Amino acid sequence: MAHTKPHDDIIKQQLTELINKGNAHASFEEVTAGVLFEDLGQKPGGLPYSIWKLVEHIRITQWDILQFSKDPKHVSPKWPDEYWPAEDAPGREKDWEICLSQVKKNRDEFIKLISKADADLYTPFEHGDGQNLFSEALLIADHTSYHLGQVIVLRRLLTNWGS
Repeated sequence: MAHTKPHDDIIKQQLTELINKGNAHASFEEVTAGVLFEDLGQKPGGLPYSIWKLVEHIRITQWDILQFSKDPKHVSPKWPDEYWPAEDAPGREKDWEICLSQVKKNRDEFIKLISKADADLYTPFEHGDGQNLFSEALLIADHTSYHLGQVIVLRRLLTNWGS
């Protein structure tokens, strides 16, 4: 039997808004809109990462969290190598578009998972170390916003963000 609370619908709505919009942070769509393809591989100021590396890392990590949350047999990538792309930039603009599309698709799928009427947010998964849907939703939101902040810094250094 699912472990539900009287205010689950409110919590699910707030988690959805946090994951989709970032609330106090810029959204994924806002941060990635207008990025120039030639900027994707740049690492200004000696930074160890590029926009491509960060956004592809968001994609891989979010995919892993989604799969872990719905499939007890899921095997996560090896940390850290398989969570980060080897290349600083995508080979083609199509690779960038696929990455952006996949982040949105996986995000939407995770939101559907937590939004189900019978979704149990609080009971730990039988697999893992105590994680549950609530903690994984917070992890997606926290991890994504952290790295989107880094993307904003890169875009500012590349003079491609705001004023």
